Amino acid sequence: MADRKHTSDELKLNLRDDFPPHAYEAWRKEAERSLKGAAFEKALITQTYEGIALQPIYRQEDLEKFPLPESFPGFAPYLRGSRAAPPAGGAPWLIAQEILCSVPGEFNEALHHDLQRGQTAVYLALDQPARAGLDSDRGQSGEAGRGGIPLSTLEDLETALNGIDLEKIPLYINAGSSGLFIAALLAARLKKQGKDLSAVSGAIEADPLGELLRTGSLPVALEQLYDEMAALTFWAIRRAPGLQTAAVRGDLFHNAGGNAVQELAFAVAAGTEYLREMLSRRLAIDDIAPRIRFTFALGSHFFMEIAKLRAARMVWSQIVREFGGGEEAQKMRIHARTSVWNKTLYDPYVNMLRATTEAFSGIAGGCDSLHVGAFDEPAGLPSEFSRRIARNTQIILKEESHLDRVIDPAGGSWYVETLTRQVAEKVWKLFQEVEAQGGMFRALEKGFPREQIVETAQKRAENIARRKDKIIGTNIYPNLKEEPAERRQTDFPAIFRERARHLKNFRESRASGQHPFDKLPTSLHFLEKPSPMGSAPPDQVLEALGDAALAGATLGELSQALRSGKGGAPSITPLKLHRGAEIFEYLRRAMEAHREKTGAVPKVFLANMGAVSQYKARADFSAGFFQVAGFEVLDAGGFSNPEEAARAALASGAAIVVICSTDENYPAVVEPLTRRIKQAKPQMPVVLAGYPQDQVEAHRKAGVDEFIHLRANAAELLGKFMQRLGVQI
Repeated sequence: MADRKHTSDELKLNLRDDFPPHAYEAWRKEAERSLKGAAFEKALITQTYEGIALQPIYRQEDLEKFPLPESFPGFAPYLRGSRAAPPAGGAPWLIAQEILCSVPGEFNEALHHDLQRGQTAVYLALDQPARAGLDSDRGQSGEAGRGGIPLSTLEDLETALNGIDLEKIPLYINAGSSGLFIAALLAARLKKQGKDLSAVSGAIEADPLGELLRTGSLPVALEQLYDEMAALTFWAIRRAPGLQTAAVRGDLFHNAGGNAVQELAFAVAAGTEYLREMLSRRLAIDDIAPRIRFTFALGSHFFMEIAKLRAARMVWSQIVREFGGGEEAQKMRIHARTSVWNKTLYDPYVNMLRATTEAFSGIAGGCDSLHVGAFDEPAGLPSEFSRRIARNTQIILKEESHLDRVIDPAGGSWYVETLTRQVAEKVWKLFQEVEAQGGMFRALEKGFPREQIVETAQKRAENIARRKDKIIGTNIYPNLKEEPAERRQTDFPAIFRERARHLKNFRESRASGQHPFDKLPTSLHFLEKPSPMGSAPPDQVLEALGDAALAGATLGELSQALRSGKGGAPSITPLKLHRGAEIFEYLRRAMEAHREKTGAVPKVFLANMGAVSQYKARADFSAGFFQVAGFEVLDAGGFSNPEEAARAALASGAAIVVICSTDENYPAVVEPLTRRIKQAKPQMPVVLAGYPQDQVEAHRKAGVDEFIHLRANAAELLGKFMQRLGVQI
């Protein structure tokens, strides 16, 4: 065809005339026709763990069913984000990677390395003893360095933060049930350096209810911990206004198997309890609400996670408003971290892909800071390589995808807006149930949140076992030839011994006068007096703690002085934090141990009957079914008759035979094939691929032991096969 020039008039499009609208009814009729008899609701509507039915298509009319408040980014109720625009010269979120190290010096080295390569905030987690207010050598052997860094002395904190300018870099400390004592060490360090506390930003995260959920107990009574939270907050208001002083770990509910609604509802219920307790201690709502920092997990359901963060801000804004909080106080401060629950030990590089979509959803949802988990975290301490990949995931989303240049990119999507409202409504309903029980702590005592989480976790576990919920590389598409991730395990008993030696020397040098701060001031004795929290202004309590820390008191000594005689520590059944893939990983590890012990793994022979088109789909399914547990699968192609297939199966050395063909072929081939195998090896399991209901009883009588199909509980069946073949599980 000859070239011809088009005029501008000819190129104009009229969307209304050239692309006429189609009614929903017409689309649905066409969709149902394409389903060829399958039910529309079953085939195209997805039920989520939150009890929400996801539609295949969303329309403007859907927003009329779930109307959202008219709002803009940066304006209450903050549905569309806490900021009206990205901050000048910076990204709207902080790159706050949580560096997992068990020694202060190693943490400092890794921190400097990462800050020079794109990280923009310090995230420091305390180990288990410090979270309980104990020195490293006062906890149980194996606890020192577990879950964070052992920080007992001012010198420990100086080592961890050596060379870090806290007037320029935000600091976030995951302190456990109380932030008072680590705050005293921090105040002592800054005073020693002559630094201005008012220039420090970040958070000292105290979350007593989160610690109770995580460990099942608290070191002292909850009232004492709330007194300490109030004292820290009063001090921060006067001396360190840039520091947040309370935290809510919503990610605990997610990583125990809970759904998005449960995570949000229980998180805002805990936050509400903190508001009430601080208000009862003479703090103002506009002072305490901005000092609560929420942590939420980011799972694999991309749009659900975006809707979750948007709904969280809206619900929290309403709660704070009901307490009389102003618009600034109504903003929810969100730290997001990629899910732990959905990460896998096997095929670990897939974790990179999971974390990328999760980070994307967190940024699109409007988080204030973000941690991307390293792909090899399930194997132990992350390597420098995996830390770099995790950090660069955020940097790419900022520098190359330019997500720092847009606020609420999902805003206006009929799907996301509808989902946001549905999540928010369900969160509010569950939150009200917690409130009706007397608040979050009373609900925890009754076991209500745990029961809700366990119910969802059991549903997830069942769907994972049946492979309805797919975990790539673990319960589907396993890669048996992969090189496993290096397991960087920590020698916790050795860390305990080193910490005990270090603190013994520290105390001896202090007692002999060799320590530069060899005389504890009267402030420590002041703290040992009865009820110091009630007899002195709250902010003076921390001043006294800071002076004692500067003079050489350890974190444990500060805690003991303040908490002496304070009993009544609560206890509950804790949440079980776990990963969804663990059941299949357990089977794989058992098979690996069997290989190490015997030199081989059991083989599965595929007895494929008929033409390729007749057996291929079920042969592929069967291979994947057994490979997820580490079985070796033998596929010799198709066989034309049962005798040939039986001879090949018996000669293969396989421990299991799987018959693969069509339901139409099975009546003719199953009985003779099974009979020949059982005559030669009566104990050899014979399995049929598929579940032809009208034939099942006849095939069982012929000797078929099991049926594998899409609805089968793969984890349970594989475990039975392994036990039958002598694999220890």
